[in-house]
Amino acid sequence: MPKYPPPETPSGEPNRVTLPAGTPVYRVHGSHRDATGFNPRPAHAFYFGGRFDSTTYEKYGYLYVGFGVGAAVCEALLRSIPFDGDGMRLLQREAFERRSLSFLRLATDVDVVSLMSGRDLTAVAQDTWLVHTEGADYPQTRDWGHWIRRTVAPWAQGFVWPSKREPADRVAVLFEDRCGEPPLEPTGAPRIDFGTEEGERWLNAVLAPYRTQAAPRPHERIL
Repeated sequence: MPKYPPPETPSGEPNRVTLPAGTPVYRVHGSHRDATGFNPRPAHAFYFGGRFDSTTYEKYGYLYVGFGVGAAVCEALLRSIPFDGDGMRLLQREAFERRSLSFLRLATDVDVVSLMSGRDLTAVAQDTWLVHTEGADYPQTRDWGHWIRRTVAPWAQGFVWPSKREPADRVAVLFEDRCGEPPLEPTGAPRIDFGTEEGERWLNAVLAPYRTQAAPRPHERIL
């Protein structure tokens, strides 16, 4: 784990990629939230929050998407959940019952910093720690994200990187203050509400290949 702060000045140019309009993306979000809306609430600078959330030190609306259903679900719900002795994982109900998955697409081209490869990460003075480290280090990854936005890539509308929990796919964060037009639009497919019985069955089908299942409802538990 790199225990050093970002350099004062960048040593090179980040690698810019354009995510084209029409690209399908998937978002796990609070069921109360508009599927295409940004999260306006800054994370705590030192404790709770996501990898590249805003903080009170640098405020911006943000949202995360996966480029596949598995990446979206795993990144949102399977953070730091250990396997038990049988090689299975149990997802606690409070982690998903108030969440939904929405089927979206990019409504416009979006220019993002690529953090996909070793060369991409080196261009922002980092290595795989930035996109693979667990939540205990997120205060530091947020600080690095702010530095990349502010110092290295003031043009960046977001970042894209390999999913830690589904490495065959990608995830991205988008920044509201850098997107002149709303970047997401619904595809027309109905969202999946994980708090319903049908939504829970759908979620369990997605989680099964990852050897994970939702914890049973209280009345289903064996006393």
